[in-house]
Amino acid sequence: MTHRIAIAPSGFKESLSAARVAEAIAIGVRRVIPDADLDLIPLVDGGEGTAEALALAGGGRLVPCTATGPVGDPVPSHFALLGGGTTPGPLTAVVEMAAVAGLALVPPGLRHPGATTTYGVGELIRAALDAGARRILIGCGDSGTSDGGAGALQALGARLTDRHGRELRRGGGALHELEHIDPSGLDPRLARTELLVACNPYNVLCGKRGVARVFGPQKGATPAEVELLSAGLERWAAVLTRDLLPAVAPEPEKGPEPGSGPVLATGVPLDLRTAPGTGASGGLGAGLAAVGARLLPRYDVLLDGLDLDARLARADFVITAEGALDHQTVRGKIPAEVARRAQASGVPVLVLAGTIGPGAQDVRAVGVDAYSAILPAPMTLVEAIGRSGELLADGTERALRIMALGSRLGERAGRYAPSA
Repeated sequence: MTHRIAIAPSGFKESLSAARVAEAIAIGVRRVIPDADLDLIPLVDGGEGTAEALALAGGGRLVPCTATGPVGDPVPSHFALLGGGTTPGPLTAVVEMAAVAGLALVPPGLRHPGATTTYGVGELIRAALDAGARRILIGCGDSGTSDGGAGALQALGARLTDRHGRELRRGGGALHELEHIDPSGLDPRLARTELLVACNPYNVLCGKRGVARVFGPQKGATPAEVELLSAGLERWAAVLTRDLLPAVAPEPEKGPEPGSGPVLATGVPLDLRTAPGTGASGGLGAGLAAVGARLLPRYDVLLDGLDLDARLARADFVITAEGALDHQTVRGKIPAEVARRAQASGVPVLVLAGTIGPGAQDVRAVGVDAYSAILPAPMTLVEAIGRSGELLADGTERALRIMALGSRLGERAGRYAPSA
């Protein structure tokens, strides 16, 4: 009997794209089940590789450009264009924030989220507008910033000033000094453009689970800096609400329209402090929502067109993967989403991970049947990244051979079980 196996992983940050992860897993599967019928479904979550993946899936193209990177220096970047020509509907652009403000673009010695900026994200949005896009999808994930999207708004023409009327310096560390936002210079094309932010709805801007507290330490913030960033984002939300929301709020009788106001996918007006997705990419979700973007659960947008549920249901077995399996996995990461969908069809799921951390066991509650680390022995991060394809293939082979052994033991136990 031919085994039908769906391979639906995310990419490994700063290492392998989702497509390369899927290919490495397929190599390991073939070593154990040479005749397996494999369905490779590389998935993206809005982070690294999103623009390229959506361009490939939608028959689009990548547009190379140079923009301001997270530490202020120019970096080579890109956005994708989908549709246009004979394709119905407006020209759509995909702006991947990680391609211009991602953590991978912040040198290890400069990982200070109080100083990094999303200015380049705004530049990419303007470049997409210049290319004729009137529908822009912004993918959030893998960010190296915590400025609430302030830099992006500055690049789009908003003026941020302190109590002395001076232009606010870039970075989340300056937000607590913010006194006023002048939106009069915002690019007028934004009002005629549909802005969609694909984000993790679990991420909120402020509060105990605010984005600075949850992700600040991962981006290099000390405990004291986390508190400064949190205070700055509180100030950011308050000033955004006071100075921008009245200018872009939708008229009640018309409801939300492209460019008309900050709303979630349901059309409900956002509380910029705590609404789902406002904390996406260091608070970029809140900043873009304040200029009319809609915050959408990322998988509702990014998996559109993949027919993922049907492809998982046809499989006998699903393998998914991510770089780190821990307590954050169940909060909207790709393995949890894949497992949830596969569970609906009763298909078993194996997760492969670069590392396994505290809270990994929580994934069983969302439909994961087993998980396994791919590292065979302790090694440096640099070595693990350099060998990630090899380690994935070998880790897949080990996991499947253990599963095959368990299956044989089960068959043997059944063979010798006493008859009724």
